[in-house]
Amino acid sequence: LLLALRAGCATVGEDGRVIDKEKKNAEVSQANTLLGVEYLRVGNYEMSREKLEKALAADPGNAQAHDAIAVLYVRVGEPDMAEKHYRKSLRLNPNNPRGHNNYGQFLCANGRYEDAEKEFLTAANDPFYQVPSLALTNAGLCALRIPDEELAEKYFRQALEIDPKYPPALLQMAALNYSRSNYLSARGYLERYRESGQNTPESLWLGIRTEYALDDHSAWGNYALILRNKFPNSPQAAELQKWEYERRSGK
Repeated sequence: LLLALRAGCATVGEDGRVIDKEKKNAEVSQANTLLGVEYLRVGNYEMSREKLEKALAADPGNAQAHDAIAVLYVRVGEPDMAEKHYRKSLRLNPNNPRGHNNYGQFLCANGRYEDAEKEFLTAANDPFYQVPSLALTNAGLCALRIPDEELAEKYFRQALEIDPKYPPALLQMAALNYSRSNYLSARGYLERYRESGQNTPESLWLGIRTEYALDDHSAWGNYALILRNKFPNSPQAAELQKWEYERRSGK
């Protein structure tokens, strides 16, 4: 006990038990990190910042808190602070694939495509990362921004080699094939996408245009029905309405 007290790592509570300061601070930091992440998830940025700052005050070495507050700074439009915390998080825990993926998204959004690609591949190649297809799909999406369709396709295919049912990669391959007028291939990827139980405004609108190009009135009509019923207020539903008007009026 005396050694612990001299080291400044422990105190004695009112009940006489030794309290490990470092352990206590780590627990406080982790609890506030979890709260901060949850507030971030629901869009309460003010409370998220408050909790994440408390987390870092309790334990400046909490890599997860640095990563979370970096995401927060991205959301509120403070890129310099975001990068500072992304880099700090990865210095503290370089073997964090989720952190590398998050930092890659930040770099890509800021036009630093080569650096972003390195971060995505670091995440994807981590043998302990549970969703490497996510990082590879993000690498593909980033390649599209260059734009480099061949590189994007390479990464989407790699994602599907790991997880043949990964919905985001299937949708991107469908869109890529549609843009190249490979409508049968686009249909195939869309059918696989729907098998995963996914229906989004983006996939339905793509399905409408793909089946229309294949002259399958029944199929595109079914996609259109679902889009109008499930997502009536989506931009894609508005596009559908405009498209149908122009088609009927011959414009």
